[in-house]
Amino acid sequence: MRKIKPIINSLLFKLFLSVFLIIGPLIVVHIVNNYYAVEVIRSQVAQSNKNMLNIYMDQIDKGLEGVGKYIFQITQNNTDLYFLQYNENLDPNDYEEAKIRLFNSITNQSYLYTSIDSIFIYSEAYKDLLFTQNSSDNYFARYEARDEIYQLLEKHPEELSEGRWNIWKGAKDYYLIQFYNVDGVYVGAWVNMDKLITPFKYIDFGDTGRALLATSNLEPITNKTFIKKEKIDLTIKQKKYVITGENDRFVLMKKKSSQANFYLAALIPEKEILEKLPFLQRISSLITLLAVLFLLFFIFIMRKVFLQPINRIVFAMKKLRKGDLDIRLPANRNSTEFRVMNGTFNHMVSEIKDLKINVYEEKINLQKAELKHLQLQINPHFFLNSLNIIYNLATVKDFTVIQEMAKCLANYFRFMCRSNSYFVGLEDELKHTENYLKIQQLRFPESFKYDIVSPSEFLKCKIPPLVIQTIVENSIKHAFNLDDPLDILIVVMKDDDPEYLNIKIQDTGEGFPEDVLCSLREDKSLTNEEGERMGIWNIKQRLSLLYHEKATILFFNELGMGATVQIRIPNELI
Repeated sequence: MRKIKPIINSLLFKLFLSVFLIIGPLIVVHIVNNYYAVEVIRSQVAQSNKNMLNIYMDQIDKGLEGVGKYIFQITQNNTDLYFLQYNENLDPNDYEEAKIRLFNSITNQSYLYTSIDSIFIYSEAYKDLLFTQNSSDNYFARYEARDEIYQLLEKHPEELSEGRWNIWKGAKDYYLIQFYNVDGVYVGAWVNMDKLITPFKYIDFGDTGRALLATSNLEPITNKTFIKKEKIDLTIKQKKYVITGENDRFVLMKKKSSQANFYLAALIPEKEILEKLPFLQRISSLITLLAVLFLLFFIFIMRKVFLQPINRIVFAMKKLRKGDLDIRLPANRNSTEFRVMNGTFNHMVSEIKDLKINVYEEKINLQKAELKHLQLQINPHFFLNSLNIIYNLATVKDFTVIQEMAKCLANYFRFMCRSNSYFVGLEDELKHTENYLKIQQLRFPESFKYDIVSPSEFLKCKIPPLVIQTIVENSIKHAFNLDDPLDILIVVMKDDDPEYLNIKIQDTGEGFPEDVLCSLREDKSLTNEEGERMGIWNIKQRLSLLYHEKATILFFNELGMGATVQIRIPNELI
């Protein structure tokens, strides 16, 4: 959610949203209008062709129904069929005369039923076939058809249902056949199914459109290769029409016959339909396209003129916020307003950089003054007590101790007076701290002891001056008393990161009070009106100034010991 909110509040998002809210509805209206127009055209074309299919199917059904009634009528009223049944007492002349009369009757009647190919009468007893044939068929086609009917009626009449139109697959084509069996005499009619769609050859379905016939299971009877090639699914259920086809899209309409189990279907290429869209509809599509192009062009212009300069400014501001004061905006040929903004930004960054340098220098000077103040801040009690100790030692003529005391005091004040740089060697800082501790031991013999542990490899590392000595001095001020011996331990040790070193100073006193620990952890100043605890505050400020976030100083009470201060600084050579 936090990632989404900045995006929503961005100028880019608001700009695009405003443009889409203005142009988007227009585009949607045109798209809906185009879709609706296409649907209307499809529906009109589909309905027109559906009506045509209904008309043609009604004509086919009426033709089949008329033929069916005629052949049924022959079986009921024509006595000549009796002579075609087996009868051993029948005169051959009567048989021949009956054949002639029946042939003339069905031949004359066949001219009335032009939708069929043949009316036939087959005598099972005499293996004789009478049939009519359309004069448009050639001789070989007629007799191929005759042989197929003869073979069917002689060997497999049980494959067909009596009294209804059956779809039968011959050697080459599909046929519709209907017959009645009158005591071994078959009276029927048939039609090549290709002939049923002959009228559709003269109808314009487009370059790839066509009409076809299908079985009751919607398996194609005609145009099988075309259906397979175009991957057309005839089994899709429809209301008015369906769209089918993978290579090209076709509008499919189909109508089932009421006389036989087959469908008449029409396939119209969708592209042929859409080419019939009105001119204004094409203008609407053009407007939609232009609106989309205008939107893309507008976005490009806005990005070039507004968003890129703004993004450069935002990027520069982010870099500035991270502390990069060298970032500058390029002097591109932008709009006047952006040139002014870029120039103002660059000037502002320069001013901030100069101001930050001045502030940094002032802080350094302040730290120098504080360090100098710390160096010159010689405790008068410490100095007077040290001189008093030397006087007493001179009285008893303990010259060895007097020499040691004088030597330690000389080294102590020499370091205090000369150390005015930012860094000193760790070895010098430890020697100075040891001088201070020896002086305190001479002042308070056998009241406390100390131990300094430092690997030789760290002695050349640099460290801010008076850091360790100030913390040790703070321990003696607040943890030392004459009743309980005090131990002070200074340890310089390796850090987990080889680029850092750790310095631990701890004592065996009562430790930091809780209020002091809280103030130290919250980075509050402990300096009072008398200047006490100024040393600790000075150490924290100098570490922050010299090392920034690379140095850390921790204050805590360690179990079994007392107050502990742990300093972690970069391991750098002096």
